[in-house]
Amino acid sequence: MCNRYTPPALLDIEREWAVGRPNPMRWWDEVLFPRGTGPFIRRSRESVGYERELVAGQWGLIPWFAKEPKLKYPTNNARSEELADKASYKHPWARGQRCIIPASDFDEPNWETGRNVWWRFKRVDGAPWSLAGLWNVWTDKATGETHESYTMLTINSDQGSPRFQCNK
Repeated sequence: MCNRYTPPALLDIEREWAVGRPNPMRWWDEVLFPRGTGPFIRRSRESVGYERELVAGQWGLIPWFAKEPKLKYPTNNARSEELADKASYKHPWARGQRCIIPASDFDEPNWETGRNVWWRFKRVDGAPWSLAGLWNVWTDKATGETHESYTMLTINSDQGSPRFQCNK
């Protein structure tokens, strides 16, 4: 499961997904680790149509029942086959809170040798790609402060794809 990835530059996100902010400042982490701040694209919450918006939030979905935004358990990856049943993900899944997570690459740990060797996955053509995700907004009951968050959807991959390369 992904534990580190690189989001594309803002201009690449704007060009690839036709979404962005008029402000050219980057407001998320350069390289993302769980609980870091990263970009995701969702259907605009303010629109009645199907317009998209670019949002920055915590990579690690904060479920509605959380007592605080910093969780003691990891929610940066959600197994697709368990979305409807897991308490952390079932409400965003049922409400259709799906999102696109723009990425230039992502890294996976490989322990075949007995020690960790990071494998980097990216598109062969170097273009950014879309990772599937779920998003949520958590509100602190004491302060009213809201926190955007998201998780990546994962599924077992038993065969490689010729469209992607892995650099060991």
